[in-house]
Amino acid sequence: MYKYATSFLFLLIFTIKAAFAQEEFVVNGAIFEAGSKIRIALAEIKNKRTGFSIGSNDMGIFSLKAALGDTLEITKRGFNDAVVVVSSKKDIILNLNRGNLLNEVVIKGQSKAKELEEMKQEFRNKGSFYNGKPPLSLLNPFGGSPLTFLYELLGKTPRQARRFSRLYNSEIQQNQIDLIYNKSVINKYTGLTDKELEDFMVKYRPEYEQAKHWNQYDAIKWINTCFKQYKEEKGIK
Repeated sequence: MYKYATSFLFLLIFTIKAAFAQEEFVVNGAIFEAGSKIRIALAEIKNKRTGFSIGSNDMGIFSLKAALGDTLEITKRGFNDAVVVVSSKKDIILNLNRGNLLNEVVIKGQSKAKELEEMKQEFRNKGSFYNGKPPLSLLNPFGGSPLTFLYELLGKTPRQARRFSRLYNSEIQQNQIDLIYNKSVINKYTGLTDKELEDFMVKYRPEYEQAKHWNQYDAIKWINTCFKQYKEEKGIK
């Protein structure tokens, strides 16, 4: 009798757990700039329950494993953070509002760089040491590791590491530009504010290859030159 009672108890517990278990599925979504049809690439979408993060692609689209009730946190440089709760299995459309960049861009940049480095280390901890790009030297039968080469090339974690590596490089480059080209500096040398400041920042933002060796003087010179062009286009004397 005791044996049957114990078996029944275990069966009951298993049934209850199964009933309340979180069924994971793939959430698909797209991220837009609020008030426009502009898609936002390289936004970071993080499932706060699992801690797993992924970046939106060039079309602003992302796919992430989640369960009903999970909270997704969306962050992107230059935009206000957003939070959404997964309430169904339907695709999610998210709109991010442009936010004000902090004047302390150096501190912000250092904080972001540190966060990205920690995420990079996380992939190393999971066994991906080459970010999904193994060197050919691993195929050397004398002192190499062909199995490691195949894992880095085909494994799931290295594949995620490759995707993150692209996001990492882009964010580090953009953070470097933010140190010398930001709202505080542009406002100081042009007097632009609000929507005009936003438009100027987007239109005349330098490319990384163009600005990677700039100092503050070079950035100010660029802003003044662009502002002169801006005034000519607007017909401002």
